[in-house]
Amino acid sequence: MKKINIGFIGAGNIAETMAKTISKIKEVESYAVSARDLKRSKAFAKKYGFKKFYGSYEEMLKDEKIDLVYIATPHSHHYEHIKLCLNNNKNVICEKAFTVNTKQAREVLILAKKKKLLLAEAIWTRYMPSRQIINDTIKSGIIGKVSSLTANLGYVINKVPRLIEPELAGGALLDVGVYTINFALMVFGNKISKIDSCCVKTKKGVDEQNSITLTFEDGKMAVLNSTMSALTNREGVINGDKGYMVIKNINNPESITVYSLDRKVVKTIKVPKQITGYEYQILSCVDAINNGRLECKEMPHEDILRVMNIMDTLRRSWKIKYPFEK
Repeated sequence: MKKINIGFIGAGNIAETMAKTISKIKEVESYAVSARDLKRSKAFAKKYGFKKFYGSYEEMLKDEKIDLVYIATPHSHHYEHIKLCLNNNKNVICEKAFTVNTKQAREVLILAKKKKLLLAEAIWTRYMPSRQIINDTIKSGIIGKVSSLTANLGYVINKVPRLIEPELAGGALLDVGVYTINFALMVFGNKISKIDSCCVKTKKGVDEQNSITLTFEDGKMAVLNSTMSALTNREGVINGDKGYMVIKNINNPESITVYSLDRKVVKTIKVPKQITGYEYQILSCVDAINNGRLECKEMPHEDILRVMNIMDTLRRSWKIKYPFEK
């Protein structure tokens, strides 16, 4: 299997976590990092053992030795940076939210297929082993026939500029709400018959917190909440007629606890030890590249578009349109 040279666009906090992760993955080489500030990329490269550093994204993308680019910039810039990478013939894994809207997502996915390049979304929970563990536990029948779930995710991040500014596609939905939606779809599938929701907006007009109810064609319901103004317990609860199961931290599952009808613990499942949790999406990309696939099976292009479309639908109902969409 060919070792993959990876290049980073962006050298912020999430890039640091990814750098720590890939330093422990033998299939990947920490090859290059780029930032708009050369001093920043140089310091990043020195700290995390990257071979090369660049003061512009464009300059790095001319490096023919790069096999895969990881985009770690704010989601307001993903569309621009994905196109930049694809037009320089680079395979791409881009942080969530994949783009700002479905129109942007569709355009870059079409471009990737045209150029026969891998394009993946780094929504890490889709790639984790915990996803299969949760679904296998449901299939085992231990909590009986499942009919509903709840999931929440919230952090006190309402002072972060990229989340409060409409020009930067701010709001809770695209930053944390995307995880609750993905959680629901991973458990209940994609056949949604109805979406109900409401949100509270900030003074600048982005969603500060929201409540979403997805009703599925088979009658199941998912009640989701996300916020950027409060710390929540991040739990996912899946309910059945023989009990329920609690997933501790839907954003990076730590454990799964199964309860009986009398609310007693009947089973506790530990999640496999991991580096950070970011490794699974990178390994999926490595496998895809080495096998000539243009998408990752854990998060195929149709699912990327499906999630983006759900978020577009929600924002339309809330009458939230970013300035660059008008």
